[in-house]
Amino acid sequence: MHDNHLSRHARQVLTATQGKPHLHGPGADPSIARSWLRCLQDYHLDPALSMAPTVLEHGRVLESRERLQQVLQIAGTEMSSLHQQLSGAGHAVLLTDARGVILNCITAPAERRIFERAGLWLGADWSEACEGTNGIGTCLVERQALTIHQDEHFRGRHTGLTCSASPVFDPHGELLAVLDVSSARPDVSRQSQFHTMALVNLSAKMIESCYFLRCFDNQWLLRFHLQAESVGLFSEGLLAFDGEGRISAVNQSALNLLGHSRDGLLGQPVEAFFDCALDELLGRASANASASWPLRTRDGRHLFAVLRGESRKPAAIVPAPIAAPAPRLSGICLSDEALQAEFRKALRVFERDVPLLINGETGSGKEAFAKAVHQASQRFGNAFVALNCAAIPESLIESELFGYRGGSFTGARKDGMRGKLQQADGGTLFLDEIGDMPLALQTRLLRVLEDRQVVPIGGEPQAVDVRIISATHRNLLERVEGGSFREDLYYRLNGLEVALPALRERSDKSQLLDFLLAEEAGGETILIDEPARQALLAFNWPGNVRQLRNVLRTLAALCDGGRVGVADLPAMIRQARPTVAPAQPCAQPLDDAERLALLGALEQTRWNMTRTAEQLGVSRNTLYRKLRKHGIARTA
Repeated sequence: MHDNHLSRHARQVLTATQGKPHLHGPGADPSIARSWLRCLQDYHLDPALSMAPTVLEHGRVLESRERLQQVLQIAGTEMSSLHQQLSGAGHAVLLTDARGVILNCITAPAERRIFERAGLWLGADWSEACEGTNGIGTCLVERQALTIHQDEHFRGRHTGLTCSASPVFDPHGELLAVLDVSSARPDVSRQSQFHTMALVNLSAKMIESCYFLRCFDNQWLLRFHLQAESVGLFSEGLLAFDGEGRISAVNQSALNLLGHSRDGLLGQPVEAFFDCALDELLGRASANASASWPLRTRDGRHLFAVLRGESRKPAAIVPAPIAAPAPRLSGICLSDEALQAEFRKALRVFERDVPLLINGETGSGKEAFAKAVHQASQRFGNAFVALNCAAIPESLIESELFGYRGGSFTGARKDGMRGKLQQADGGTLFLDEIGDMPLALQTRLLRVLEDRQVVPIGGEPQAVDVRIISATHRNLLERVEGGSFREDLYYRLNGLEVALPALRERSDKSQLLDFLLAEEAGGETILIDEPARQALLAFNWPGNVRQLRNVLRTLAALCDGGRVGVADLPAMIRQARPTVAPAQPCAQPLDDAERLALLGALEQTRWNMTRTAEQLGVSRNTLYRKLRKHGIARTA
C-alpha cells in the first residue's frame, strides 16, 4: 500500500512537470509546479525514493546555533507562544537557519517521536535541494511565506505533512532563518491553514523586529508608519542611523514606506530623506519613546514617528546633582503586594550572591521575574544569559552550558565555542526548567558552583564570576526523593525559594492586563469594553501570564476601531462560566478558621510542605502564600 502511494504520487509529479494539462490537484498551482521542476531538473531528486533526511554532525549543529544565538533566544519565546496559540495536538514549531537546517523544535513531548519519524530532527537539512518541495526549503527559495499541503510535497514520504513557513530577514535584507509550523494530522485542509499561516507570518515579523532592535541597541532608531496607531506594530518602518546621522540599516517596511531601495538609503544622511534637520530630529529622541509625532519626508509624504535614543537637548549651565535612577523593570508588572515583597527579598539576597530558585506554574513569568532581579541589581550592565534545560535536546545541553575546546569531537569548530556559563561571566545565568537537567550534568554544574570554575569539553578549567537564578514548575523535592535530582545541588541552588503565584491568584490582574495590553498595542490606544474586561479578569487562565499575553497580542493585532468587545474574545473565554463565591457576612472568623486548619495540617505532617499541600488539596505555591498571609513560620 505504501509503495503504491509513492508510485501514484511520483506519477502525479511527473505529469505536472511534463507540460501536460493539469487542472486539478497540487500540480495546478504554478509555484508548486515550478518547485517540482527544480527538484527534477536542478536537484535530480526522485519523488518515489523513501530515505531519511540528511542530519548534520553534532558540532555543526552547535556551530549553527551559536551563530544564531540571539535569534534563537528571541525566537524561543515567540515559538512557545505560537505553539500555545495553535491550541491543540499535532503541531511542531520549527526554526531553521538560512540553509534549512533545523535548529530548534517545540512540540508536545508525547508527539516528538511522530515528528521525528517524519524526518523533523534537530540538525536535519530541509533545504529544497535535499528534501524537495516543502515548507522550509521552498520558503528559502521563494523568499516569501507559503504553505505546502500534503500532496504538494515533492517526495512521497512527506505527503503526510502540512507545513506553513515564513522567512525571517536580518536588518540588511539577508535571509536569516525560517519559522515553520508543521502538522502530521491527516485531516488538515488547506483552507484551515490560512489562520496558521497568518500566525506564523506575524511571529516571523515579531522575531525580525526584535532582532533589528537588539542589533542596533546602541544607535538611534527611527520607527515610523503612515498611521500613528501603527507605530510600534510589526508593520512599522525601522531605520537605524549612527551619531553622524548616516543610515546604517532599514527593514523592508521602511523601504516600502519611503519608496527607496536599500542601496539608495544605506550610508546616506538621514536628513536627506526627511524634512527635518538632524539636530531637531535628535532633540525629539527619548530612551523610552512611546508617543509618536508627525514627520514629513522630503518628497512630501506624511508619517508618524518615534525616535529611540538619548535626547541631545542643551544641558543646564549648572546641573543639579542627579540621584542614581531607579532600576527600569521592563516586561514585568509588580502591583501585587505579595509579589512586591518577594521581589524585594529576592533582590536583597541576590546582591549577596545567594542563588535564587523560582517556583511557579508554567507561564507564570519566571524568566521575567529573574530578568527584573538582574536589571535591578548591581549587575544590570552585564549579561543576562538564559538557558531552558527542557527546550534543548539532551545531546546538546552539555555543549551549550559548558562550551567546548576546538577539535574536541568530530565536527567541532577549530576555535571552539563558549558555553552559557562563560557568556554569563560577570553577569547572571538563568537556568529555566532546572528540574529537567540530565543527572550527569547536575554533577558538573554543582562542581562549577562550588569551585567557581568551568571546564569546557576537552578544555582546561577557566574561572567564572556568575550568579545563578534557576526556575522550575516541578516539585524538586519529589524529584530528589525519586533519584532524578541531586539533593546537594537542590540545596546549593535553593538559597532562597521564590514562589510565584499563578495568574488566577494575583491581586493585580487588572493592572497586569493594562500593562500587557499597552506592551502588545505598541503605542496604539486600545480600549476594552467593561463586559469584555470582566470576562478576561474572571477567566481561570490555565496558561497564566503567557496565555494572557498571547490573547492580548491577538486582540491587538485584530482590533478594528481601537475597541475590544465580548464578541472579539476567544470562544474559550466567552463560554467560560466564572464561579461566584457567596457573600460572607464576616471575613475574620474565616481567616481564623483557615489559620487553624493550616497549623493543624502542618503539625500532622510534621511541617512537610509537600504532604501538607497534598492534604489540603492546594499547590505548594498556594500553601506558601497562605502561610505568609497568616504570618505562620516554623519556630526552632
